[in-house]
Amino acid sequence: MNCIIIDDEAMARAIVKQLCTKVAELDVIEEFDNAISAIKFLNQNSIDVIFLDVHMPGFSGVDFVQTLKDPPKVVMTTSDTDFAIAAYEYECIVDYLVKPITLERFQKCLLKIKNSSAKRPQIPTANQENAQEEDLYINIDRRLIKLKLNDILVIEAKGDYIEIKTEKEEHRVHTTLKKIKEKLPEKLFLQIHRSYIINFTKIIDIEDNSVLIAKNVVPISRSNRPELMRRLNLL
Repeated sequence: MNCIIIDDEAMARAIVKQLCTKVAELDVIEEFDNAISAIKFLNQNSIDVIFLDVHMPGFSGVDFVQTLKDPPKVVMTTSDTDFAIAAYEYECIVDYLVKPITLERFQKCLLKIKNSSAKRPQIPTANQENAQEEDLYINIDRRLIKLKLNDILVIEAKGDYIEIKTEKEEHRVHTTLKKIKEKLPEKLFLQIHRSYIINFTKIIDIEDNSVLIAKNVVPISRSNRPELMRRLNLL
């Protein structure tokens, strides 16, 4: 079974890796000191098991699990014994290892991994589903920042970056307008120009070929204007 290790502490990663070498069934193919790098890896690679630290700065192990659409088997590793009950709320989590991890306990964990059903998908609760629909995570300087979708006013393309404007702040993200558009719900967002996506529920005024959202004047292209008019509740 292919596995990866995610832990912000180098020593902790080394211990888990050493334990994996003592069992023939596990093959460590990569290790990460942060969740964001692991997410990027999983978007392009398929693995069987994740050994995941619970407490990591900026983005916890629980946050990481919640981002996985089709999770492999997950083994949580931490010194926090109080987390054990909460961990089993997620079907993809097959075991919980408390540090320091002994070889005997690790071998028992391996049995649980082998006996668990193959790649069980996580079944989120209604509250989790609603939270996922309402939030967007953006990657800035190797940190994942959570934004409420309803707080976003305008998204503007600027070369290799996009600028996400909310009522209180602006975020510059290295991605394309096309990619972020795929993650936005159509019930809130609409592309009205090749360089702009707007939260059309935030429109204050429409005049000629532009819309006003907060203090942002956003141009409307001729080709996108009909769809904007269709989506608005006009009298």
